Amino acid sequence: MTPKVVVLVLSYNGKYLLEDALNSYLKNDYDNYKILVIDNGSSDGTEEYVKENFKNVIVRRIEKNQGYSGGFNFGLNAAFNEMDADFALITNNDVIADKNIIAELVKVATTDEKIGFTTGKVYFNDKKDTLQTVGMSYDPVRINGGHIGNAEVDNGQYDEVCERYFADDVFTMVNKKLYKEIGGYDTEFVLQAEQFDWQMRAKEKGYKIMFTPYAKLWHKESMTIGKHSSTKLYYDARNPMIVLLKYTDVKVFKKYFWLHFRQDTFRASLVNVKHLNLKIGISIWGGFFSGVYWGIRNNKLTLKHIF
Repeated sequence: MTPKVVVLVLSYNGKYLLEDALNSYLKNDYDNYKILVIDNGSSDGTEEYVKENFKNVIVRRIEKNQGYSGGFNFGLNAAFNEMDADFALITNNDVIADKNIIAELVKVATTDEKIGFTTGKVYFNDKKDTLQTVGMSYDPVRINGGHIGNAEVDNGQYDEVCERYFADDVFTMVNKKLYKEIGGYDTEFVLQAEQFDWQMRAKEKGYKIMFTPYAKLWHKESMTIGKHSSTKLYYDARNPMIVLLKYTDVKVFKKYFWLHFRQDTFRASLVNVKHLNLKIGISIWGGFFSGVYWGIRNNKLTLKHIF
């Protein structure tokens, strides 16, 4: 038998997005998979909508929103401990998946039991041939160097199956073995950088992150919280700092701290204040100081990390 895959679609008040996402996954050319929609405390009738319109899709409701990490942890538990999946495919609700996406991910994920995560090409939905990400690079200061291929037209320049240092979790296939050994997301992160932390934890245990160009998906991008929302920018300022505090030494963090302070916090907040986006400017500083406070509270941040 082919490995069993459970596709996990997390949705918070995203009923209007589900038709495209679910129909694309239902068309997949793979013979052993289920789709599980996690209704993450929605108030828009998501659970009823899925039950009425998608008879082949399972929906589970969480009464109170658990955030991105908590919502997916609920789904991962269901996939691996209740539905006996071999792999769980984490995916957003604002996507359209290629019909071969599951089969192509499985093809690579099953080549080595130490492959913890497998991903592929993410395109912008409004620019069908333009890449959003094909994985993420390494940076000696930030560690997570950002998206590879962002805004590039796909001319076949990333058509090789290979290992990546990190990957976005717009879609990523997760190995059951990894989940059983290290668990799922750390809910400290709520949203943003949650995959960065999870993948750092996995890499410490020897797991690999793989990319295949034959698994493709089109992303509508940040439809739930907004690409430039104050909530997103708060966690963008906070969460990568926490990851660096957890996994790097004093010397590395000191370089990161001052780069983060100058570019991601001071400069970004100043630009927003100049454009009268005061709420966003305040949110960026709030996220920065929340990360500092986390480090102090958890005995991870001392004066040596800064000066």
